[in-house]
Amino acid sequence: MEEQKEDQLDYESEKVEILRLAQSKKNINSLNMDLERDMQRIDEANQDLLVKIHKKEDEIQRLENEITQTRDLAEDEEWEKENSTTMERERALQEVEEETARLERKNESLVHSIAELEKKLTRKSQKATKCEQDNLKGTPEESKVKLQQLEASCADQEKELAKVIEDYAFVAQLCEDQALCIKKYQETLKKIEEELETRFLEREVSKVMCMNSTSKEYNSQNNKDNSLQKKKAGFCKRIFQYFFFTTLFFIRLLGYLLFHLSFINPDLFVNILPKILSRNVLWKLRCFLFPCLTLETEDMLPH
Repeated sequence: MEEQKEDQLDYESEKVEILRLAQSKKNINSLNMDLERDMQRIDEANQDLLVKIHKKEDEIQRLENEITQTRDLAEDEEWEKENSTTMERERALQEVEEETARLERKNESLVHSIAELEKKLTRKSQKATKCEQDNLKGTPEESKVKLQQLEASCADQEKELAKVIEDYAFVAQLCEDQALCIKKYQETLKKIEEELETRFLEREVSKVMCMNSTSKEYNSQNNKDNSLQKKKAGFCKRIFQYFFFTTLFFIRLLGYLLFHLSFINPDLFVNILPKILSRNVLWKLRCFLFPCLTLETEDMLPH
């Protein structure tokens, strides 16, 4: 009878241990489910963060495009203003050149008229000499009258020649002034072109610098976001690995225990519990597990 009671106690203790192990397995499974839920929540949070990051990147790109468009519009307006000013200056220069050409033509006409007057004077002087020679043959009174007429005509021609020379000098002075103005306009146009080229180069360099700065900022933000995502992913992986290996460890222990109980020593708990626990503790255990026990296990526990 005592052996049967001991066997029953061993059997009941084995059942209790099996139930405890099953309960621990359920707890481990519930922990695994909670861990999977937490991982899903973390993945959803990461996806939400990625969506927010993409939205912010789209907003940054949109703002950059707007800034570049406004800059391009302002630069185009400035460029149009500068082009209009250069066109006006070129028109003024063309007008000055046309006026200088007109003055040069006038100068040439004056030179031609002076040459013709000189030719006329030479002809008239020759005629006067011939008339004097002819008049010497005539009466002295007629020769005096003719000399007076010739002197008056010579004085008139000298006055006309002086006027023509004055006009020629005035036109030459105007031509020199126009030439100086043209040189000054050409120098100013060269300076303006150089300034426009330097401004254009400075704008291009500033654009390149802005693009480089924006690309650097964008890359730094992407690197920060990637580093944060990598840290989060690494932390989640570590947590998952910890729980996964702990569950594997407990499952392997449970498997070893079940294998030992089923094949090596089925009476392990029956032999160990009376040695480890006192009768009072066994009685309390019986009272605690009484609703779950069958008649066989009741016979095994102490009364």
